[in-house]
Amino acid sequence: MKRLVKICGLTHISSVDAAVAAGADAVGFVFSDSARKVTARHAAFIANRVPRNVLRVAVMRHPTVELWREVETIFCPDVLQTDVSDFDYLEVSSDIVRWPVVREGTVPSEDVLQGVFVYEGASSGRGEQVDWQVAAEIAKKGKMILAGGLDANNVGEAIRKVSPYGVDVSSAVESAPGVKDADLIHAFVAAVLATEESGSEHESLQSIVEEAAKDGVQ
Repeated sequence: MKRLVKICGLTHISSVDAAVAAGADAVGFVFSDSARKVTARHAAFIANRVPRNVLRVAVMRHPTVELWREVETIFCPDVLQTDVSDFDYLEVSSDIVRWPVVREGTVPSEDVLQGVFVYEGASSGRGEQVDWQVAAEIAKKGKMILAGGLDANNVGEAIRKVSPYGVDVSSAVESAPGVKDADLIHAFVAAVLATEESGSEHESLQSIVEEAAKDGVQ
């Protein structure tokens, strides 16, 4: 199985370039309170060279309608990642893929689990590892992107135990809060690739979007 790899919390163009060069399938830009928070204009600038086969993800949590409109208009993301309940009041264009965030300890509806979703702890970007045994059971129900506490040393074990659709990393590829390290990014992606069959390739952006649309998450 080919797994999507997302590098999240990018704040500088060199970090974006490093993530793309390492082979990431998605790059995330945070628009909620965090050491990694960026403005829509800054995100648009540093993501300007991201190739079309890499997903640009707007990462939010309980955004105001005004903030989402600004991000949607200026940054123009491929994907909106935000808590499940946020989609109840946000108007999201049909050409933007939805990745609802399911937080550990909550009980999401079955329709949420049927598509692509992000699974993480109560707080984002703090390296809080979820219970992999619980995550493994939830991962059987849909296309889970596992987040929280993953790094180059444990992502292989996490993949074997949880069998997620994808993996998401942020703080573990930083030299300081909000400062990404190119070597750590490359090490993380390499660790994920090491779990895949020799000679295989990542799924293309088109196939990921098509699957997302088919599963009703757009």
